[in-house]
Amino acid sequence: MKRPNISIAIAVHNEQEVLPELFSRVLAVLSQIPGGPHELIFVDDGSTDGTLGILREAADRDARICVVSLSRNFGHQAALTAALDYVNGDAVALMDGDLQDAPEHIFEFLQKFEEGYDVVYATRASRKEPLWLKFCYRAFYRIQNALSDTRLPLDAGDFGLMSGRVVRELRRLPERQRYLRGLRSWVGYRQIGIPIHRDERHSGTSKYSVARLIRLASDGIFAFSTLPLRVASLAGAIAIVASLMYGIASVIGKFVYHRVPQGFTALVLLMTFLVGVVLFSLGIVGEYVGRIYEEVKGRPMYVVDHVYGFAQTSAGEVARTARERAPGEISK
Repeated sequence: MKRPNISIAIAVHNEQEVLPELFSRVLAVLSQIPGGPHELIFVDDGSTDGTLGILREAADRDARICVVSLSRNFGHQAALTAALDYVNGDAVALMDGDLQDAPEHIFEFLQKFEEGYDVVYATRASRKEPLWLKFCYRAFYRIQNALSDTRLPLDAGDFGLMSGRVVRELRRLPERQRYLRGLRSWVGYRQIGIPIHRDERHSGTSKYSVARLIRLASDGIFAFSTLPLRVASLAGAIAIVASLMYGIASVIGKFVYHRVPQGFTALVLLMTFLVGVVLFSLGIVGEYVGRIYEEVKGRPMYVVDHVYGFAQTSAGEVARTARERAPGEISK
């Protein structure tokens, strides 16, 4: 039986402190995987420190390494998408560059892959992060799963392994607002989760601010559910019913009890409530309209500046974008 070729794809942004340890551990894992040739794809998402220079030196030293340099910072999900566009392996392990998810777990993923699973993802059994952040992550995954039209695994990030056919299907998806862990579930095939313990970041600082985390959470919810639109409609319906009940109570008070309901405060509260419902509903509709607007523009998710390593070429010499290439094809 032929051993599969494995690709490890990693997106990095300003990770010069982490890279030496990352190289050591990931290349050690790659060297211990039978078969081959295997490859290691780095996508530099517009780093402004010495990350790209370190990656280029590594690509010059090791023929297994390819570095895809983006023209600017396009964001984590776009960088991971670029990584998937440049891999060639029969199976692809996707991970972040901060070493919070240990690359040694790839051996466990491969065991499940050899058992016939197309997607093997890591579920965080524990994570070394502040208590408030743990609570937010835990709550988000459960709210997202309750709202989603597609069943999404709980506490599962992007770290995992996918078969070549899953990667090919992901490449076919045209949407720009990417939430890869959700798209991975949407594709289907046989999937299984493996619980892991998530470590602290090896060094450096997290590139995900609270605002970026909220944006990612919004992408995860709005990309896989239209329930928020129905919630907005329900809120409007409740506001209408409440207004009607208040009107009925006013009429009864006027003609039955001969008392006109008093209360400037009540009127202000009612108006404020109704305005809040309207703005809330408009906000939800606006989220969907904004995403439609981004999709209609049709801009590429990322722009490649240069590719270093076993696919030496500059972005200006590429006649087609990576997404227009046939799956698994490397630009020459």
